Parts: sequence; structure tokens; C-alpha cells
Amino acid sequence: MLEVRAAELKRQPGDICFPGGRSEKIDGSMRETAVRETIEELGIRKEAIQVIGQMGTCIATSELFLYPFVGVIESDEPLKPNPDEVQEVFTIPLPWLMKQIPEKHSLNFTVDKHSEFPFERIVAGKRYPFRNLQISEPFYEYKGKTIWGLTARILEHFVFLMNHRMFD
Repeated sequence: MLEVRAAELKRQPGDICFPGGRSEKIDGSMRETAVRETIEELGIRKEAIQVIGQMGTCIATSELFLYPFVGVIESDEPLKPNPDEVQEVFTIPLPWLMKQIPEKHSLNFTVDKHSEFPFERIVAGKRYPFRNLQISEPFYEYKGKTIWGLTARILEHFVFLMNHRMFD
């Protein structure tokens, strides 16, 4: 299940993502965070969520770690998405997803040497041969919706795990 983020959000409005968010003090685990955020964003009861397992840890940046979980929502009740966070909710059929090979597009990242970086503590100092980085971003297109970035990378990893029977 995927969400289109509300247009009024400060970060990534209109982007497609999974339910989720930051852990809070009330959460006893990352699993509890995932369930709580899903309840808050989709407006469903806790009993409707069956967590199958964790996909591992996704390190997006040095300051952003994600802990994706796989689960099933079983409910006859309609979803009541939180309009402050969610513009739209949609699903992608698993058989369709399993057959897809995402498009790949490259992004280049260059090193911006910050003035406060402690060059004096590393070999070669300011002459250190930092490398620029090129990453391959997967893109999925489904019914006019573009799924890319971290969400697409998580989807791609999910397909890999399913193909290798990591989930029953």
C-alpha cells in the first residue's frame, strides 16, 4: 500500500511513499513505530494490521535510517486517510510488481568541502582525492503514478526478497 503525500506538507509534498514516520517515546520498537504510523496515516484499527517481518535497515543518509516492515491489512472497513499527511492511498497488485523491471536513471553527487571539515585530521588534508558519487535510481510507473527514490529502492528490495523466498 502506497500513499501520495499531502500537497501541504513541507517535505516532499505529492511524492509517493509508504506509511511511516519517526519513532516516538511511546514506541517500544521500530515495529511499534511502523504500526502506529500506519494507524495514524491510514485511519485503521491496530487489529487490522498483520506484520509479517522486517526487511532490514535502510541507510538513506548518515542521518536517516529506515526500518521497513512488510505486512498485510485485513479489514472490511474503508480506510480513512489523515488528510494532513495523505492525499491519496493506492495499491499495486503483487503479481504486476513481481514482473516489473524498474527503469534506472543516474544521479550524480559531488563533494562540497565544508569549511568546518577537519582536513588537518586526514591524510592529504585538503588535497584528499574525494570521489564524486553516481547512484542508479529505480523508477516504477503504475497507472500514471511515478514511484522513485527511496520508495522505489524499498520496492525493488522487496521484490528481491520475495523472489528469494525471504517471506512466506
